[in-house]
Amino acid sequence: MTFEQITTLVVLVAVIAALIHDKIRADVVALCGAAVLLMTGVVRPVELQAAFASPAIVALAALFVIAYAMELSGLLDAAIRKGVELCKKVGALGIWIMMGACASAGSFLNNTPIVVLAAPVVRDVALALNLSPKRFLMPLSYMVVLFGCTTLLGTSTNLLVNDMAVVAGQPRFGIFEITPVGLIVALAGSLYVFLFSGKLIRIREDEPEPQSYSEAISHLHDHERTAQLGSPELFATPRPLVLWKALTSIGIFAAVVLLATFNVAPIAACAFAGAVLLIILKVISADEAYGGLRPDILILIAGMVVLGIALEESGLAKSATMTLIGALDGLHPLMALIILYGAVLFLTELLSNATVAVLVTPVAVALAEALGVSPRPFLIAVMMAASAAFATPFGYQTNVLVFQMGGYNYMDFVRVGLPLNFITWAVAVAVIPIFFPF
Repeated sequence: MTFEQITTLVVLVAVIAALIHDKIRADVVALCGAAVLLMTGVVRPVELQAAFASPAIVALAALFVIAYAMELSGLLDAAIRKGVELCKKVGALGIWIMMGACASAGSFLNNTPIVVLAAPVVRDVALALNLSPKRFLMPLSYMVVLFGCTTLLGTSTNLLVNDMAVVAGQPRFGIFEITPVGLIVALAGSLYVFLFSGKLIRIREDEPEPQSYSEAISHLHDHERTAQLGSPELFATPRPLVLWKALTSIGIFAAVVLLATFNVAPIAACAFAGAVLLIILKVISADEAYGGLRPDILILIAGMVVLGIALEESGLAKSATMTLIGALDGLHPLMALIILYGAVLFLTELLSNATVAVLVTPVAVALAEALGVSPRPFLIAVMMAASAAFATPFGYQTNVLVFQMGGYNYMDFVRVGLPLNFITWAVAVAVIPIFFPF
């Protein structure tokens, strides 16, 4: 092995170990790894610059600003208040309808602020109906995450996989290109959650009172994995509805989606222009826009992109890929897809979504090329599996919030989330080849 490969491998192992150990903020871990790679010459300053200015980072930053403008306008709070009125009329079914609406919004808006906004409402409505919030908070997180997999905008993981795929020489994904697969997986997973989660979550008569919203937010903010979540208190303050700001922000967001869908300009360009327009129109001030950027998430992703560049430039990714290809040599592409999905699913329960996306995306492309098939099915499998982590409270950032607020224990997530992992795995590998043939 060369010096660059040894250095990259050491940094990779150290970063993974630090993330699993979970005592240092994830964005700080990613920056430390990037700094070591830069100082040792494994990556050059120009490559570091490219990572921090990648289309995925620009798109995410702009989408965070647009989503925050919607929140500040009172639009999301107004929608939730309407949901509360519905729940009072139709009971527990109304809670599920409201959760479904929140999940649908997760197809276009980052899922974390949606759960931060909706979770306390779901909790309070459940208590008002003399129902345990535990019955609803975990399903809320799961459903929002599932529907985040239905478009390129629903989660940062999809944008990052798209970005890394382009680096590997693949064409970009359209905003709705993954929707047929993602929607089927989301509906199957949500149906399981609706029918069985209540039977699997153990609700005791003597269980402690669930945490208040402020306590859950405080606990979540103190949790070391908050680096993947940002500052949830930004989205926690109730806002009065300002109609012109609400209409303008949602109109600009719709325009961003339409322009990117019809390939008028890349997603990053459309979202960036939309965020700037919101500032010019004074829907959101420049200071408020900076406050909604959530730099911890952006830095985490950029730092992991640097690691991905080092894996490519040093040749370590190619060596690992050839080893994997040798192990899977002669397998049918469907079997290779099943194995890849399972590996990504396992890694996502241990590591951040950004880490898994960076590590596995180049491998998925190379594996498909070695098998002589299209990389598209394998890339979509990475997108789905890298977000569909349900078996632990810490597999996905929204789970952390509901874990504290609902008073769950670790095994609640295992009982409900592990079967959900297998269901989404089976459905995904069954439908991906239908819409994206090998």
